[in-house]
Amino acid sequence: MIDSRLLEVLVCPVSKAPLFWRREKNELWCRQSELAYPVIDDIPHMVEEEARQLTDDELRSLEHT
Repeated sequence: MIDSRLLEVLVCPVSKAPLFWRREKNELWCRQSELAYPVIDDIPHMVEEEARQLTDDELRSLEHT
């Protein structure tokens, strides 16, 4: 679980854009860089090499946030 106060200050290390918590995937998503960062043992892994590319469907789901 990501603390809401932490989420307010975290930004994507690539684009510096806001991140969106996706509890069902246990990831932080960035719309601008189109990357998903894993959260492992409640610790966000904000390393570009550990991120995965968001799918088109996942990007479309961010349009509603």
